[in-house]
Amino acid sequence: MSTETPTLDPIRLEIIANGLRSIADECFVALMRSAYSTNIKERKDHSIAIVDKNGRLVVQAALTLPIHIASMGGLMRSVLEKFGDDIEDGDIFVANDPHTAGGTHLPDINYAKPIFVEGELVAFVCNIAHHADIGGMVPGSMAGGMSEIYQEGLRIPVVKLFRKGVLQTDIMDILLLNVRVPEERRGDHNAQIASCNLGARRFHEVIGVHGLNNVLSAFDEIISRTARRMRAAIAEIPDGTYRFEDFMDGDGIATYDIPICLALTVDGDRIHLDFAGTSPQVDGNINTTMNAVQASVCYALIAVLDSELPSNQGVLDVVDIKAEPGTLLNSLFPAPVAARAHACQRAIDVVLGALAQALPDKVIAAANGANTTAVFSGVDPRTGSPYLYLETLGGGMGARATKDGKDGVQVGITNTSNLPVESIEQEYPLRVEEYSLVENSGGAGKHRGGMGLRRVVTPVEHSCVFNGAGERFRYQPWGLFGGEPGGSGRFLIRDEQGERRLDDKPGEVNVTTKTRIVIETPGAGGYGHPLERTSEAVDRDLKSGKYSASFIERHYSETAKRKVV
Repeated sequence: MSTETPTLDPIRLEIIANGLRSIADECFVALMRSAYSTNIKERKDHSIAIVDKNGRLVVQAALTLPIHIASMGGLMRSVLEKFGDDIEDGDIFVANDPHTAGGTHLPDINYAKPIFVEGELVAFVCNIAHHADIGGMVPGSMAGGMSEIYQEGLRIPVVKLFRKGVLQTDIMDILLLNVRVPEERRGDHNAQIASCNLGARRFHEVIGVHGLNNVLSAFDEIISRTARRMRAAIAEIPDGTYRFEDFMDGDGIATYDIPICLALTVDGDRIHLDFAGTSPQVDGNINTTMNAVQASVCYALIAVLDSELPSNQGVLDVVDIKAEPGTLLNSLFPAPVAARAHACQRAIDVVLGALAQALPDKVIAAANGANTTAVFSGVDPRTGSPYLYLETLGGGMGARATKDGKDGVQVGITNTSNLPVESIEQEYPLRVEEYSLVENSGGAGKHRGGMGLRRVVTPVEHSCVFNGAGERFRYQPWGLFGGEPGGSGRFLIRDEQGERRLDDKPGEVNVTTKTRIVIETPGAGGYGHPLERTSEAVDRDLKSGKYSASFIERHYSETAKRKVV
């Protein structure tokens, strides 16, 4: 096989790049439509990537979750380090462990299938899917109160689930024996396997059209041109060091007011982010690994500097990140990390807070900054079979220099969907009695912050167990340039004794047909002083029902008095 790497003309390069992205997008849809769990087939909590033989991320599917950009790179490093030359055609690797296999938390199961051409390894097609349960001490494997990773579920090192095309049934048996609702898990595993195989077939088709050397040359150019664009965008930031600090509510066990500190330094076309001063790793499961922090930082920079920039190795290569080992953002074994998305979202907030000093017109106020998790589990009285409903709910998006924030959406490192009420009530023996926006939760400002969500859920003809994890339940999402903070979130329980607040990261809570669980997610901060908001916009806020008259009077009293022109 020729090893020459020809110079591609721009047109062929773009055709190949779009062909590779098309593969990733098709595999994304195939996994979504083949999966059993609502978390994947409805909420799209999965990602696809094509990676070169050295483990460099080349392309991702358009709907891929930003947090997964570095997870796949971590998986590939582990595969190459552990197996080296022992990678064969027909193999499929599986892993999830954050501390040894490049993962970020255990429910995200990584798959990688090597692609061979004429006996030579040339690439991998990879996917990640968030399984609704991976075992452990609590259904859903995400609740607060877990103090070491052993409690969080099944840890999978990098292993070959398929060897030369043959399923290793003993490994699959282990994966399914250690989880709740194993048949649903089997369906999701099979969807990931099918997606890998589809990606490999499509890749061979692209090679058949364009030739292997052209495709490999395109790999290099896709990555290098992304790096050039990223450096050019960084060079537009005024040189200097910009600092910001924010706090996590708590770890769900005994630690509160947990700082995340950042010094962001720009020097020409290089950017360095130093998280010195950030809290040591904590007992609760909000710790995260460097892979996840790297993904979070790169997402924030892309969003602010060049939102059309592809997420690939080119971005990772030009951003320097430092977080001391043993801290919240670079935790060490056996730190629990199941709720790592909360720390990732807060890392994004501090990056945005630092960049607001340099690029005020390009940065949004703090979004809901959380990944509010709700899990209901029990035995379905209709079938006698166990069920498990997991969802991470959206909230407010921060206001912008020119627009209000969006209401009730996923933000930051997740771009999953909010599960429709119809899907919940069809799939699970649960009734959603209310699905609405939380009144007054969007921070006031020249442009208001987005609104948080409210769900009120009760079991139908049975009792079940609820657990969850929330952030921005104490520290409100901050506003920018005079904008007010957004509303905080909370979990409530309503029963015959009335309504009371649950812990922000509750363990297992028994729920009966006479009980309602109320989930309220955080809103988002406003942008600009409230008195700069137009009379028309204030009047629209009041008429929408999203804000009370007292809120309007308190924040916009002078504006509200102005005549509408």
